[in-house]
Amino acid sequence: MAHVHGKNTVIKVGTDDLTQYTDASELTEAADTHDTTTYGNDAHRYDGGLLDNKFTMSGVYDNTAATGPAAVLKPLKGKTASITRQLEGTGTGKPQEVFTAILSSFVQTAPTADMVRWSSEWTIDGEVDDTPQA
Repeated sequence: MAHVHGKNTVIKVGTDDLTQYTDASELTEAADTHDTTTYGNDAHRYDGGLLDNKFTMSGVYDNTAATGPAAVLKPLKGKTASITRQLEGTGTGKPQEVFTAILSSFVQTAPTADMVRWSSEWTIDGEVDDTPQA
């Protein structure tokens, strides 16, 4: 088994590359479940439902960049954007996830004894395309 280091991850929102400002990202792929238990069963029975995927990303605040996270993300609150995440970096045949998502929150945190940080939460609209990079 070959291990992959997270430092190679590439993150793009639309055409804006936020890789250099991002130090964590997480794609949660989930689905609804529906309880279909009827009389006579001794355990719950379920059927699958619609996909319900979420995405988060965060990093260290950068006050010098006009194209940094605040400049790119703040105008997108409540709006839809295309996101591309390439876990192994850029290259033919390497994995990637491409999806459309709505920015539901953008947070900037200023702890006393640490760096100012930012984070964002996204609700994915539709399915995640995980076709490898061409």
